[in-house]
This record gives sequence, C-alpha cells and structure tokens, in this order.
Amino acid sequence: MKDLANLRDENGRIEDVERALQDAREVLELFGDDPEAARDADAGIATAAGAIGELEMAANFSGEFDAHNAIVSVFAGAGGVDAADWTQMLARMYLRWAEAKGFKTQMVDESPAEEAGLKSVTFFVRGRNAYGMLESERGVHRLVRLSPFDAAHRRHTSFAAVDVIPEIEAGEKLDVEIKPDDLRIETFKSGGAGGQYVNKTESAVRIIHVPTGIIVASQQERSQAQNRDVATNILRAKLVQRAMEERESKLAGLRGERQANEWGSQIRSYVLQPYQLVKDHRTDVETGNAQAVLDGEIDGFIWPYLQRRRAAV
Repeated sequence: MKDLANLRDENGRIEDVERALQDAREVLELFGDDPEAARDADAGIATAAGAIGELEMAANFSGEFDAHNAIVSVFAGAGGVDAADWTQMLARMYLRWAEAKGFKTQMVDESPAEEAGLKSVTFFVRGRNAYGMLESERGVHRLVRLSPFDAAHRRHTSFAAVDVIPEIEAGEKLDVEIKPDDLRIETFKSGGAGGQYVNKTESAVRIIHVPTGIIVASQQERSQAQNRDVATNILRAKLVQRAMEERESKLAGLRGERQANEWGSQIRSYVLQPYQLVKDHRTDVETGNAQAVLDGEIDGFIWPYLQRRRAAV
C-alpha cells in the first residue's frame, strides 16, 4: 500500500506538470500578444520546470535505502562553544529544509552545551526519499565567522559532523532481532519539552546494546514508553546498518570514510567572514548567498552530489 501510494503521488505530479504546460500553451495561443498573459505563461512554465527537476532527481533514487525516512544526527567538533552553536545552526538548517519539502520531523535527543548551542542533536526526517537526499550531507561541515562568543570579536573556525542513516521500521525484511537480554536500559530526567513533568519524572530513556556497544537515547516524548519506542527504532536502524556492513559490505558507502571532526576533513565550508561563500569540496559547487543556505536552501548542493555519485556507480 505504501508503494502504491508513492506511485500514485508520482503519477499525480507528472499529470500536474503536463497540465501546467498545456495551460501555458493555451494562454500563449489565445493571448500571445498580451504582456501580462505572457508573464503568466512564463510563470507556469517555470513552475513546471522546477517540478520536472524534482521528478528527475527522484528518478535517481534507486538505492536500497533511498526511499526510506532519515535519522539525522549532528555532533559538535573542534571549536569549543562556537562548534556547539554551529551544531545548533546546522540542525536548524536541516529542519528548515525538511519543512520546505513538506517532510515531517521529530526531535529525538538534544544534549545542550555548557555555554550555548548543542553538543549533539538527533531527529527524524520523514518523507519520500528523505534518506536518498540527506545522505549527501554526511560528513564534517566547517564554519568560519566572527565569533559572537569572543570578546575581541575575532574570526573563529568551528566544525560539526553530520551523520545520516535510514530508518528501518519494525517488520521490514531488513529488520533485525533485538534480544531483550542484550539491552541495558537506563532512565533519566528529561531536559526537553514535556510540560509540567519536565525534570520531575524520569521519562527519558537511554538504551545500550551490550554486544555492540551502540548507545541511543530519546528524551523528547512525554512518556517513558514513547521514548523507549523511539530509541528502539533508532537502535534497530543502527543494527541493520551494522549487520549489512558486516555481512555483505553493501552499506560501505553509507557513512563513507570516517574522518576527524576538525580541520582538513570537511565536505563543505561555510564562510561568513571576511566574505560570504558556501562551497562543497566534493563537487566544487559554491554560492555567495550563505544566509539562504543556512535557512535551508541546500538542494543546490544535494543534486550535484547525487549526479556525481550516480555517475560513479
């Protein structure tokens, strides 16, 4: 039923493009000499062109996990308080991007830094091909700016690492067995949303998978049971990824080469001072509109990366 709904959605988008182009043609045939009509036709054609670009991108999502939802984690690296602030900025960027796409997001875990920002953050992005698009963001991201935390207002460089894995739902053919005896479950007081019960009840859950040492946590839901379900979902995804890597090496490219969260390992640089430039070091795509990128306009980096990756297959 899920596959059928996706096919119907795709077919509907193709029909919308066809309808928009047909309407533009009729407007031009009937009112071609009217400048306002020509502008309306151009706007319809531009909208159709954008939709065709999205359909073309979707046609490239043929990987085993591309259509899955994504679990995104961002970790502060070198740079102290600036790195923690940068981690929060990146999380906002991806959440804004997901909102613009019409995707649903769910915050799972936030670890606040001492002074400002976040040590780490994890959230779900749920929508068609969410993982296929966001896997391009996996790696170290570098920020250069005048630090708001420096009394001398000097330029600082900070780093944050982004990790993206596909969400594996219970019952999927790739699902793995999670034995209760292999789990050590800890509860603690939530520091996130939760109304009057925040910091009063131990609703947050941390699960440690003893055989592998994998640790996952959830603290954003109101009840301990809900947080346990969310944490188990993340653990399942991590165990599936690990099992596939060990058994078939089919996911060797999922995380790519692990690199230090510091200078020289970045996949993309965001320079805000002394000039504005965002550059992807894998594709050499760059833009001077850094604020738009930080507001979620990252498709200009995702699409070239996907084209490059598909060409290499």
